[in-house]
Amino acid sequence: MNPAATHPAAIPAERRLRLLSCNILAGASVQHYRQYVTRSLAAVLPGRNKMDNLDRLAEVLTGFDVIGLQEADAGSLRSGFLNQTRYLAETSGLPFWSHQPNRPVAKLAHSANGLISRLEPTSVTDYPLPSRIPGRGALLAQFGEGEHALAVMIAHLSLSAPARARQLGFIAELLQDFRHAVLMGDLNTEPHSAEMRYLFSKCSLQPPAQATPTFPSWKPRRALDHILTSEAIQLEKTWALPQAFSDHLPLAAEIRLPAHVGRKPAARKPR
Repeated sequence: MNPAATHPAAIPAERRLRLLSCNILAGASVQHYRQYVTRSLAAVLPGRNKMDNLDRLAEVLTGFDVIGLQEADAGSLRSGFLNQTRYLAETSGLPFWSHQPNRPVAKLAHSANGLISRLEPTSVTDYPLPSRIPGRGALLAQFGEGEHALAVMIAHLSLSAPARARQLGFIAELLQDFRHAVLMGDLNTEPHSAEMRYLFSKCSLQPPAQATPTFPSWKPRRALDHILTSEAIQLEKTWALPQAFSDHLPLAAEIRLPAHVGRKPAARKPR
């Protein structure tokens, strides 16, 4: 008797996903602090260098399943009126994308959080973050439904600690009902800060085992970019990519979760 002929193929009990968070500075490349000044004009104008930079990044994105972008341009003068999230999704061949435009500056600049995914989201919701100066936001993508949902939030937080504390408290409220949750983005603070400790006390997101410096990209000393997971998700590893596409290095992670989590619900058959 052939056992393989009498038993169905084993269904994997879990799966792995590769995540990437990247502040892309609207495609601009910065390799030294002085270039914030010397390249200030180029930062608000479109150019071939920005497109080349985006094309290099698109090649990297093909190795990931869910990508969160910060400071992607939503379509203004500095990007040649190009939606950079859409461009990166289409150039990398990843099928799903969404973006959350924030804080337009006339027609010169229009920053956005962006989602690019190999998986089809069940829903994507935009949330404005509390701040004295409006313009910060968080994008929440949900994969799957109910208790089997995977929630991925992409955020770019404020520069001031009091504002970040309010924003992280708000994010904790949004994520506390999800057993499987991920927060990724440029949080503008180190993992041991008071506002991050407040976040960890209010929801099931876990502090990283060790800090991964990502800023500045030419000599990383500060861990400002994060991929945080809830305790129900196994975080296998986190690492900074060596390629510098902006003033932040991209932060990558590989996670392991039950195979049924984050799956698109099966279509119901008509009666």
